Amino acid sequence: MKSTLRVIAAALVLSMIIIGCKKKEEQPVPKAPAQSPTSMPMQDPMQKPMPPHGDMGPKIEKKIMVPESVKKAWSKVKFILEDKASKKSSEFTVNTGSEFKIPNTNLKIVVGEFLPDFRMDESVITSASDAPNNPAVRVEVFENGKSIFKGWLYSKFPTIHPFEHAKYGLALKEGIKG
Repeated sequence: MKSTLRVIAAALVLSMIIIGCKKKEEQPVPKAPAQSPTSMPMQDPMQKPMPPHGDMGPKIEKKIMVPESVKKAWSKVKFILEDKASKKSSEFTVNTGSEFKIPNTNLKIVVGEFLPDFRMDESVITSASDAPNNPAVRVEVFENGKSIFKGWLYSKFPTIHPFEHAKYGLALKEGIKG
């Protein structure tokens, strides 16, 4: 009989321990007080919004390095100009390192470096080879003497940083050896 009472007592103690643990688990976790819209900090409307990935620090100008083999092999580029109103396109060939006034427009293009295999890292823009794997040209476009676009045009990826204008489309068709 004593052993039966010990088993019952042990079972009671064990069940109380289990019930006690469950009660601790079931207790609600205290919630942080909700902030009302009036208690939330306001952003100064004159302050610039933070970039989506935080402050990236000062912009570092990348050095453009054109390999000698590229300079010797590639001397011209061919552009396509689209007149958006008439839906007509025209092509024109321009020497690298020169200016070109586009006929019948108020646009002038200053053509910079051509890189047949455009590559860029943290500090350098260059061409990985002489092959036209990723052709790009650096241009600056002026309208009535005012700079309206400055950047790279890519022939295989024309929608990356495209030239945007209400009346005209401008794209790099290809580089020309010679």
